[in-house]
Amino acid sequence: MANAIFTASERSAYDDRIEERYHFPHTYLGQAEQAVNDWIIYYEPRRDAGPSSTDGRQAYFAMALLDRIERDSRRSDHYFGFLTNYVEFDRTVPFRDGSRYYESSLQKSDGSTNKGQFGRSIRLLKTQEFHAIVEAGFTFPVDIWDRPSLADGAHETIQDVPEYVVRPTVDQVSSRKFRDLVFRRHVRQAYRNRCALTGLCLINGGGRPEVQAAHIRSVEADGPDTVRNGLALTGTAHWLFDRGLIAIGDDFRILTSPHGVPDDLDRLLVADRKLILPASFAQRPHSIYLRWHRENVFKS
Repeated sequence: MANAIFTASERSAYDDRIEERYHFPHTYLGQAEQAVNDWIIYYEPRRDAGPSSTDGRQAYFAMALLDRIERDSRRSDHYFGFLTNYVEFDRTVPFRDGSRYYESSLQKSDGSTNKGQFGRSIRLLKTQEFHAIVEAGFTFPVDIWDRPSLADGAHETIQDVPEYVVRPTVDQVSSRKFRDLVFRRHVRQAYRNRCALTGLCLINGGGRPEVQAAHIRSVEADGPDTVRNGLALTGTAHWLFDRGLIAIGDDFRILTSPHGVPDDLDRLLVADRKLILPASFAQRPHSIYLRWHRENVFKS
């Protein structure tokens, strides 16, 4: 087993769905096979659209566990790497921090960038370099309201929640508690603590946002912990969504079930019945998850 870098872009010509699968040619099969049953880190290149594009972040942005590799049945010289435990970093990590390269193989002996190595879509990664990127990617402290609450309203010590700032380990990253915390934080940030269905932005007296992070395709149905599979919702809106009384169309229009959204609750929805979206296109709900919810949960 070995850690690896997978280069990925939303505008890639490959048949990727990065939370779940990675499409690659036979050229990289050897490296990919070494990473099976181990963790990979996603990297977004500078070229994100065309030969002259410079839209890409040139940064590491997420990690996942490579579960298995299967041949592409439609293209015999291509393969799919299937992934689990996908989780996005709190911040993107640039490939270079001053004169320091996170991947030593990207730096020539004279200190310049090894463009040939940089051009490889899959690159094996030294264990210490893998951990350095992960540690740099998870940087935000745990907010007081993310700590488990005691009955008297006090909060437990930082030792009772995932180690979020100081050197997160692979075991922590793969734990449900840590992943829930990261998912909740990222969804709240993407929607600026505003409910996507009602427009409400409620902050309690302690500064805690009341909005919740809802999975569109549920965790029980292998829904990934990505903002693209999330919505920021108030408790009431979350209840309606999880019970299939509300769904979202591919055009982001809010759909209500004919089987019973109470009139007083229906009036809470935004007037134009259009979902409030994150500013970043890359964080908006993915159609594949919206369709899953309509087909498997929504009471149409």
